[in-house]
Amino acid sequence: MKRRIRTTVLILTALVAAGCSRPGIGAALPGEDAETVAVEIGPLTAIVGATGTVRPQRLARVSFETSGIVDEVLVEVGDVVQAGDVLADLRDDSLPAQVILARADLVAAEQALDDLLHSNRAAAEAQLAVAAAREALDKAQRTYTVRQEGNRATSDTLKAAKARLALERERMEHAKDVYDGTPGSLSEGGAKAQAYLAYIQARQAYNSALAAYNWYTGHPSDIEQAQLEADVALAQARLDDALREYERVKNGPPADEVAAAEARVAAARATVEQARVTAPFDGTITAVEVQPGDQVGPGTVAFQLADLSRLLVDVAVSEVDINRLRLGQEAELTFDAILDRTYRGEVTEVDLVGSEAQGVVSFRVTVVLIDPDEQVRPGLTAAVNLVVDRLEDVLLVPNRAVRVVDGRRVVYVVRDGGVEVVPIVLGTSSESHSQVLEGDLAAGDRIVLNPPTAFEAQDGPPGASFFR
Repeated sequence: MKRRIRTTVLILTALVAAGCSRPGIGAALPGEDAETVAVEIGPLTAIVGATGTVRPQRLARVSFETSGIVDEVLVEVGDVVQAGDVLADLRDDSLPAQVILARADLVAAEQALDDLLHSNRAAAEAQLAVAAAREALDKAQRTYTVRQEGNRATSDTLKAAKARLALERERMEHAKDVYDGTPGSLSEGGAKAQAYLAYIQARQAYNSALAAYNWYTGHPSDIEQAQLEADVALAQARLDDALREYERVKNGPPADEVAAAEARVAAARATVEQARVTAPFDGTITAVEVQPGDQVGPGTVAFQLADLSRLLVDVAVSEVDINRLRLGQEAELTFDAILDRTYRGEVTEVDLVGSEAQGVVSFRVTVVLIDPDEQVRPGLTAAVNLVVDRLEDVLLVPNRAVRVVDGRRVVYVVRDGGVEVVPIVLGTSSESHSQVLEGDLAAGDRIVLNPPTAFEAQDGPPGASFFR
C-alpha cells in the first residue's frame, strides 16, 4: 500500500517559466553516478547514546575500629563472603583495656537481659509490695477511725475506765490519809517514809487512770488530726504506686526496660567486635591490604568489598534528551574490552536535578545490567544506547537523504527521469533513519542519498518540478 500525501512544492517554477536555468552547486544530474536508495517500511529504534563506567551496586572499604596487631587474615581476593563473616581479627594481648573489659560487661548484660525476659521475680515482688501497701493502708485507716471522738472506746471499756478511775481515787485518798496520820518525818524513814511512797504510787495510778479515761472520752488535737490524715494519704499513695508497678510487670518485662537491656548488650557487643573486621554485606573481596603481624589503628583500611550481584553504569545525558527518558526503558551496552557482544540493560534511576560543567547541563542516568557475565568487571567503560522508542512498520528515510529548504525538510525523489523535491514531516529518528509522518512518499520510491544543495534545472514548460 502506498502512503502518499500530495504536498509537493514546485521549486524554481518562476525561473523555469522565464526560460532560465540555474546551475547546481557541485551537483550532477541523477544518473548512473548518482547514489539513490529506496524508501522502506520497517522498524525504527530511537536511542540516546552515552558512555559510563561499570560500578558495583555497593562498594565498601572495610577498616579496623581499634588499635592492635593483626592475628589472622581469613579471606583472599576473590572470596565470596556473607554479611557478618569475620575477615580478620586482632591479637588479644594487643587490644586496648576497654575492649577486653567489654567482654565481661557483655556477659553481665546478656545475663541481665535473660533474667528480665525469663524471670517472674519482678511480678512476684510487685504483687507482694501491693499486699504490704494494702495492709499498711488498712492499719492507717483503722487508726484514724479509732482516734476520732466517740470511737475511742466501747461502752464497756468506758465503764471500766470510769470504775478504775473511781477506785484509784479512793486508793489515792486512803494513802494520803495514812500518810498524813503517820507520825514522824520523811528524813527519819520508817513508817512515815513507807506511807509516803504508798501515797505517791497510788497518785500515779490515779493519774494513769484519769489519762486513760480522758483519752477515751476526748478527741485528737489539730496536730494529731493532721498527722492521722497524712498517714492515711501516704499509705494510699504507696498502694497506688505498688499497683501501678504490678500492672507494669505482671504480664512480663516492660518494653522500655527490655530496650534498655538490649541497648546495654548491643553496646558491649559492639566494643567487643572492635577486635575483628566483619563483612558489612554480602559480596566479593576485591582487595586485601593487611597481613598477619601488621600494627593497625582505628580507620586502617583492611579490605575492599564489592557487591557484584548487581552491576550498574552511570551515564550523563544532555538536558536536550533527558525528558525522553523514563524508568524501565531498555538499554544496549557494549565494551571495548569485550568484542562482538552486546549486553542488555534497564534504566533504574533518572536524576531530577541536573549538574552544569563548562556551561553544559547534564543529568545522571543509572542503568543496571540485566545479563552480565564474568567478562564484565567494575571499572570497564561502557558505550550505552538508551532505547527511547521502538516503532514497527513505519515509513523510513535515511537521515543522509534529508535536506532543509526554506525552513522545511525535503527529500529528492527520482521520478520520470528527473528529480522531484518533496517536502516531508518527520517523527521519531534514530542515528541512521527517520520516520516520515507526512509527505508525497511511498515505499519503493527512490530518493537521492547525500543530495547536493541544488540540482541543475532542465528547461521545460512553466510549472515543471523536475531537475536534471
